[in-house]
Amino acid sequence: MKNADFLTGITTTGTPHLGNYVGAIRPAVETSKDPGLVSYYFLADYHSLIKNHDPKLLRQSALEIAAAWIALGLDYKNCVFYRQSDIPEITELTWILTSVCAKGLMNRAHAYKAAVDENENIKSKDPDKGITMGLFSYPILMAADILMFNAAKVPVGKDQVQHLEMTRDIASRFNHLYKKLFHLPEVVVDENTAVLSGLDGRKMSKSYQNTIPLFETEKRLRKLIMKITTNSLGPDEPKDPESCTLFSIYKAFAKPDEIKQMENRYKEGIAWGTMKQELFEYLNNILKQPRQEYEKLVQNAGDIDAILIQGAKKAREYSVPFLDKIRKAVGIQSLG
Repeated sequence: MKNADFLTGITTTGTPHLGNYVGAIRPAVETSKDPGLVSYYFLADYHSLIKNHDPKLLRQSALEIAAAWIALGLDYKNCVFYRQSDIPEITELTWILTSVCAKGLMNRAHAYKAAVDENENIKSKDPDKGITMGLFSYPILMAADILMFNAAKVPVGKDQVQHLEMTRDIASRFNHLYKKLFHLPEVVVDENTAVLSGLDGRKMSKSYQNTIPLFETEKRLRKLIMKITTNSLGPDEPKDPESCTLFSIYKAFAKPDEIKQMENRYKEGIAWGTMKQELFEYLNNILKQPRQEYEKLVQNAGDIDAILIQGAKKAREYSVPFLDKIRKAVGIQSLG
């Protein structure tokens, strides 16, 4: 098995929604079909332990996310699709990297600083109140995910760029102290990838509880779209498509000529009820077939397990011998 040309993970903390599809799943599905690339995609279940302490929810989320990726067309035979927890070399590498990572680097992590700021805002006596070592060390586990397979390129959102920079710092530190084993991964931020707004106009996020799950029933999908916040402009009044949540979702799925036509309808005036109904019909048409496949998959979890286990087997063809090189570089080896 070769090292990764591309590597992407998705944390198993909830049900996949439209924003996940546009931002992570759709690009991964497209890349997974390229026979000229070695692409790694994984369920980041250890990462989810930082936020999710419900075992049943964690398992259900892993099932739903894996089923969603497969139903939406991920070519798991051409790429490497696996569960993070099925690769024990990742957790061992995490400790090795922890041993060379400066604490000051982790002190600067955005998520940790945000948690400290929140404690200070409520005037807590302990600035680290409620902050786990999982949250503090999150970037090191992410570095292990990437460096375990010497990923060349890692597509991320803008909020994850700092973690990739930290990965490069940690890899450079290891290479300097021991042996040059790690490539420095390239950060890939697709400026054209849409960031969808949710039901309330804010970024679609599980944290805001404003998401539209990918595989809701037709009835539920329509109901959620009808709940999307709009302004008070009347049916015949011109509207700005670029400031409209409905249009932003439509634009992320529609073809260029369809987008242009819809922009014109906004400028001429379109009733919000009409736009919501048309958005529902458009999305439902796209998701109908994958929804059926998804429902079959979640009812047959054993089939998904088999796919993930086979993916882990392929991944470990690389991780097992590579970790052996890493262990020898740091001095952990047979005494004979």
